[in-house]
Amino acid sequence: MKRFDRFFAGEETRAYRLFGALKEGEGVRFTVYAPHAHKIALIAAFDNWQEHYLEKIDERGVWSLLISPLEPVHAYRYRIYKNDTQWQERIDPYAYCFERRPSNASCMYDLDYYTFRDEKWLKERRKQDLYKGPLNIYEVHFNAFRKDEGEFLSSYQQLERELPAYIQENHFNAVEFMPVFEHPFDGSWGYQATGFYGVTSRYGTPYDFMSLVDRLHQDKVKVILDVVYAHFVPDEFGLVNYDFQPLYEYPEAHLQSSEWGSRYFNLYSGPVISFLMSSAFFYIDRYHIDGLRFDAVSHFIYHKGNSDLGENVEGQAFVKRLNHALKAEYPDVLLIAEDSSDFPKVTGAVALGSLGYDYKWDLGWMNDTLRYYHMDHEYRKYHHRLINFSMYYFYSERFLLPLSHDEVVHGKQTVIDKMFGTYEEKFSECRNLFVYMFTHPGKKLNFMGNELAMFREFDEKKELDWFLLKYPRHDAFAHFFRDLSEIYLTRPAFNQNDQDPLSFHWIDADNAAQSIFSYYREDDKRCYVVVLNMMPISYEEFTIGVPYAGKYTELINSERGCYNGCDMGNFTPVWAKKKENHGQPYSITIRLAPFAGIIFETGRPKRKTSSIDFQKQV
Repeated sequence: MKRFDRFFAGEETRAYRLFGALKEGEGVRFTVYAPHAHKIALIAAFDNWQEHYLEKIDERGVWSLLISPLEPVHAYRYRIYKNDTQWQERIDPYAYCFERRPSNASCMYDLDYYTFRDEKWLKERRKQDLYKGPLNIYEVHFNAFRKDEGEFLSSYQQLERELPAYIQENHFNAVEFMPVFEHPFDGSWGYQATGFYGVTSRYGTPYDFMSLVDRLHQDKVKVILDVVYAHFVPDEFGLVNYDFQPLYEYPEAHLQSSEWGSRYFNLYSGPVISFLMSSAFFYIDRYHIDGLRFDAVSHFIYHKGNSDLGENVEGQAFVKRLNHALKAEYPDVLLIAEDSSDFPKVTGAVALGSLGYDYKWDLGWMNDTLRYYHMDHEYRKYHHRLINFSMYYFYSERFLLPLSHDEVVHGKQTVIDKMFGTYEEKFSECRNLFVYMFTHPGKKLNFMGNELAMFREFDEKKELDWFLLKYPRHDAFAHFFRDLSEIYLTRPAFNQNDQDPLSFHWIDADNAAQSIFSYYREDDKRCYVVVLNMMPISYEEFTIGVPYAGKYTELINSERGCYNGCDMGNFTPVWAKKKENHGQPYSITIRLAPFAGIIFETGRPKRKTSSIDFQKQV
């Protein structure tokens, strides 16, 4: 039938309108794809799980049944027969909702009853430039932000009460939720999913999640979903061997299994491609999601994420097809790649040979930076390049700087605990690290708890250690993080022109002997000089070159007393002298505390010429 031709060709982006439990007149139509099935029966709670047989309506393997009258409020499964006597019960791959774990039946759900109130937000989103302006992301696990007292699980409603105000208070302008897809095991954090159209019921209903997204939009906060389209969990009630043969996974045994014990999706199957592409469109269409962060992109690029096994031609073709289709309809929706490979042209337009993502996680920056800060101070001078190397390759892609959940689990230590030194030094160095992060070109992402200087690693069963704010050192750290985040959000020099090479300049990238870095960021009106002292050594007089005449005012100093630092700073403006230094025409002499991260602000003459916009090139 022509109705399903695009689905079988791998071109359908709205397969959720063809399959699943869809309201039709006074009843519900159930439609499922299972080409190897002998016959299929619907069993459901509305009549005590009696069998109702589906009719094959397309010889390529589409089965359907209309039950009328019927309200879409019941749990159901498909009983798929291999022959007249052998059957297995399976979920509906296109179900919008599932029973709360450990139960696993699909649930009928009519999404049309919720009315969003975010028309103004969506209209403004369409006008936004994805590449100019701040993107400050707060990464959240649904169950580990905050819970009602005595509750084991949080809820979408709890997050709606607590999260938007906290996001505003800490000057984030986007939230990234770890996977919302239905999944059986809490400890997988959603990365091993069964339901690719159903938001997990462990925290509430689809309407509850819609309301959470709606509220965040009303507070002008972008909502980004972490999506997992490389693989799925092989639980027997889910997608694995769905109709007694590999259907969603590769039929070849050597291609099926991932390093996580899950099954790779078969990306040369048209129906599977349509299934995955439609899932992405579904969350944008029905939940008004503003961005998708694609997990494990290296596995789309190379077989099993390993370059030694060769390029994954089908995987690359899939992401190009999906990203191109998404950009054609939703140019204002962010597409972000979590990619650990050095594969070129991950970001940029598909038409120009790229994979089509807007941003790529800079995992090289993350690894080099955390390795440096974890290092004994005495050895840092031998590894100076770990900090200055990132700017050698920065303009090769559009990068996002992540300090994500991956860095605070499985014995890796939290961000603050990774810092070398004494307990007190860890706080100083962590403040220094965040000055570096927020002033380095690239968009930002921090996992929840980074802003509290948490020493306990992430545990999906526990909420954040909010009690830490009762302690002055942690409270001061949270205050510092808020102030720094506001500077990033409100100063165009730090967020408008990341891809313009003229917006970032090293002053001294090579002072390995003292382990001190200095650089400046600028826009058409203001210039900001950044100085990072990576050693427990202070300087009453430290001279650096600067580009402009005038006064330089300390905008923030990580060692100010209000942040529980040593309070050695530059409390009055510093005036530039006409003395060349570090290749700059002027110089300033400052006080520099141990581990200080300082931002100085000054005016600047209007730029006479502008560089070519890097984004237009890519």
